[in-house]
Amino acid sequence: MRKLIRHHLPHPDKLREHKVFALLGNTLLHPRLWHLNRHSAAGGIAVGLFCCLIPGPLQMAGAALLCIFFRVNLPLALVGTWFSNPLTIAPLYAIAFFIGRFVTGSDARFLSPPEINPHELGATLHAWWLWMEALGKPLLIGLPLLALLLAGSSFFIVKYAWEFWLRRAQKQRRTAAAKRRPPKT
Repeated sequence: MRKLIRHHLPHPDKLREHKVFALLGNTLLHPRLWHLNRHSAAGGIAVGLFCCLIPGPLQMAGAALLCIFFRVNLPLALVGTWFSNPLTIAPLYAIAFFIGRFVTGSDARFLSPPEINPHELGATLHAWWLWMEALGKPLLIGLPLLALLLAGSSFFIVKYAWEFWLRRAQKQRRTAAAKRRPPKT
């Protein structure tokens, strides 16, 4: 699993050649942002899922800032932000709305989201803004609560799945080593 993930991650030395990283200096090239272990992977996924509910193009910037602060895996955090996409954003916002409605005790109703028109991006963004504004306080309270729920649960799921996988691999190595040993006479 670790080899598969590491195989698809860009190497930090390759990134030094890009202009964006030259502008930011070594901030995004800190070794802990690229290291892959159970803590950094769990933290990276948690940061990505937390930031996936940030509106629009700020998701990846928010994930990068939190990765720098917490020193967790940056590529996994950026991939984690993809959890919210055109197919999942409306259900995620609906869940956030219902969580917020439950917490606030509001009797507001959930409105179906506006359609996305790729030919009129400005009008579409404005329609989405008005939709979010109409959902009001329940959405405003529910989004951070859902983000914390996604981040917390993903952190523990990844961390314990990694731990399970390590223990299983260790057990398999012990079993294979025991089979190779000659029997005691």
